[in-house]
Amino acid sequence: MILGIDLGTSVVKAASFSPDGRNLAVASRRTVFDQPGDGRVEQDFEMLVHSVGEVIAEVCERSGQIPEAIGITGQGDGLWLLDEEGRAVRPAISWLDDRGTAPLQRWIDSGVYDAVFRRNANAIFPGSHAPLMAALAAAEPDALERAATASYLKDGILQRLTGARVTDASDSSLPFLDIVKRDYDPEILRLLGLERYRRLLAPVMPAPGQAFPLNAAGAALTGLPEGIPVHAGPFDLVACPIGAGVRNIGDGLIIMGTTLACEVMVDRIDTAADPVGMTLCTPAPDRWIRSLPATVGTAALDWVLNLVGAKHDQVEDLLSRSVPGANGVTALPYFSAIGERAPFCDVRARGQLAGLCTRTTSADLVTAVCESVAYAARHCIEAAGLDGRLMICGGGSSSPAWSQMLADVLQIPLQVAPKPEVGARGACMAAMDVVGIGYDAEAWTKAHGTIEPRAASARHYGAGYDHYLDTVAAARSLWNHPRRLAAA
Repeated sequence: MILGIDLGTSVVKAASFSPDGRNLAVASRRTVFDQPGDGRVEQDFEMLVHSVGEVIAEVCERSGQIPEAIGITGQGDGLWLLDEEGRAVRPAISWLDDRGTAPLQRWIDSGVYDAVFRRNANAIFPGSHAPLMAALAAAEPDALERAATASYLKDGILQRLTGARVTDASDSSLPFLDIVKRDYDPEILRLLGLERYRRLLAPVMPAPGQAFPLNAAGAALTGLPEGIPVHAGPFDLVACPIGAGVRNIGDGLIIMGTTLACEVMVDRIDTAADPVGMTLCTPAPDRWIRSLPATVGTAALDWVLNLVGAKHDQVEDLLSRSVPGANGVTALPYFSAIGERAPFCDVRARGQLAGLCTRTTSADLVTAVCESVAYAARHCIEAAGLDGRLMICGGGSSSPAWSQMLADVLQIPLQVAPKPEVGARGACMAAMDVVGIGYDAEAWTKAHGTIEPRAASARHYGAGYDHYLDTVAAARSLWNHPRRLAAA
């Protein structure tokens, strides 16, 4: 049995798989956020460590086996300041936190943002390491001084399970890495004014990563015997393509999760492109994932459901009670407080609903927001350069109506990634590669089915997409107008 841990933004999960890729058991715990105000979003690292121990113990008990290897993946970015023992020196700052907005805006205005992208093809956004470190350097310098590591979540969990203080090239691609040499770029640190914090960056493992033995502390946390190999990374935006079967140049994946991540595998780095998105190292030394992760995916649906007082199990019914085009209601899905990062970067980006009247229903509002997310996915996947098969996964893909809408907007067949737990599946596959456990990649990544686009919908959604792009262009000029309304 192989065990995968997926440290999601909303849920911590463990999933066990048989040698042929069959899922044996899944266990999960919801995560908890602390939001003390002013756009701050923090998490208790010790609570997450405890949750990891619980889900591992539960899934192993339900599987009735001890894992041959453990693979870890999870949410990227944020700032997890840890001491020498891998314990938090302050609450972790989530990637959803917006205190990095001000430093990022300064870098955009000064040209630093663009200069960094021209070195490593990764666009900084407010919830990534650099702006969060800059914000703390100004407001809480003692926290940075007390820390031994500016970690990522999965790397912090690895340290607590094995004692190893390392990171992998996928997580560290943004913002400080030379993604060809797979080591930190001193010039990026200099451009960002963060040279003094180089000591906080953990060593980057060479491709395809390493496995470390579960130590006594990890055994006590999980109830497993010491010595089981634990593989660090890659993080979820790279683990999901692995688990979904993205193996060929040009193949892509849409992750309909909290983040709407639209990704394509590439074999070259384009630093001359528009400075948006990420170019993430994969376990293969000559392959990268070009990722355009819009800040709001299923979070947009959560927002509108809360607005109309509906639950997730009502989505299919709500979509069935409106029509394509939502009876004239349109939306922009930029509801994140940190703005948008793909397929354009704008910290002032905000969502909107338009075309409302007294006949507008809750079903129309939900349909308009779901359509706007589908248009955003097309915008991102076109910018990422899709030139092959396209897969889909994530919580949003569990809605048949929303998934069909996405296929219709894209006019591309969508292969449904194997279920369940595509991220944990990818983490297991990466771990088996490193540990030397043989497996059939085709069996592990067999598609769950295919959603065919409806040709009859092409004209309608084509016009809708054009209207969406026009609205985005008009809104961007207003967001950045000198007389724009300031946020309350």
